[in-house]
Amino acid sequence: MKTLLLKKEEVSRLISMKDVISAVEEAYKAFNSDQVEQPDYIGMHLPSPGSEIDFKLGYYRGNELISMKTSSGGFVDNPTVFGVPNGMGTILLFDARNGALICVMDGSLITGLRTGAAGAVSVQVVARKDASRITSIGTGNQARMQIRAIREVMSIEEIHAWDNSADTLSRFKIDIENEFGIPVVIARSKKHAVELADILVTTTRGKGSLVEADWIRPGTHIVAIGTDQRGKQELDPEIFRSAKVVVDSIAQCSDKGETWHPLDKHIITKDGIHGEIGEILLGKKPGRENDQEVTIFDSTGMAIQDNTTASKIYSNAIERSVGTFFEFFDS
Repeated sequence: MKTLLLKKEEVSRLISMKDVISAVEEAYKAFNSDQVEQPDYIGMHLPSPGSEIDFKLGYYRGNELISMKTSSGGFVDNPTVFGVPNGMGTILLFDARNGALICVMDGSLITGLRTGAAGAVSVQVVARKDASRITSIGTGNQARMQIRAIREVMSIEEIHAWDNSADTLSRFKIDIENEFGIPVVIARSKKHAVELADILVTTTRGKGSLVEADWIRPGTHIVAIGTDQRGKQELDPEIFRSAKVVVDSIAQCSDKGETWHPLDKHIITKDGIHGEIGEILLGKKPGRENDQEVTIFDSTGMAIQDNTTASKIYSNAIERSVGTFFEFFDS
């Protein structure tokens, strides 16, 4: 048995955003159909200031694959000191029937793609059908990925953007307008940008409340992406008091996600969480029920998303003869 090696450039050629959205939908449905084994992920802060590494492991009965992903970030000196990116990822795929390592692939693109796709899936099931304006609080790489994914499921008329870095904000405007032709309005304030949103996307890896409750209009859908560990926060917990709260995983989001903050302050209880997004996709629970609801999708990211996305990439690689096989095991 040989192991397939897929480098970043090869991974980028093997999957489209539409494919990833489909893979993430499959992942959410599988998670809520007792088809997944997914231990708690491990996140570690590392000595370099602001750096961290996460480990996510998942098994899916539907494809008989076990995936393990490592994802690191925050190593700001990496490009200059070590000549490597400040964030990296690697995915290992194992055949669950025999435990053999069948693929090693770059995981840096997958994390961004499947996180963007998660936001798009939430827009499909709980955003207003007439939504057309997006506000992006944070304008880094994941903000771009959210736009790329969401535009696959709705027509975006304009984007209002805010970032605490003027340079990052300016590059975001140029890149998005060049890539998609969607006008990007640089917000005069965070408050003003949020007040204009049909869909609010937060991707800041924030360390404190960035969006206040009284800024949110009725009918807004919030895609909360930046909080996946204790200590991170982007939303005023009061927003949760009267919102419909949808999560990818109740266990993860109540422990490490944005939802932890209102739970900790006793603004809501776990019973106040409407449900997991897979339950809505499966028809077990309703999605948006009227145009006045404020909806929140709290996404901490799950191993099963990496699993279904990496599985599609692997099968495409085999079908198209992409990648390099090497002898990993001695028979």
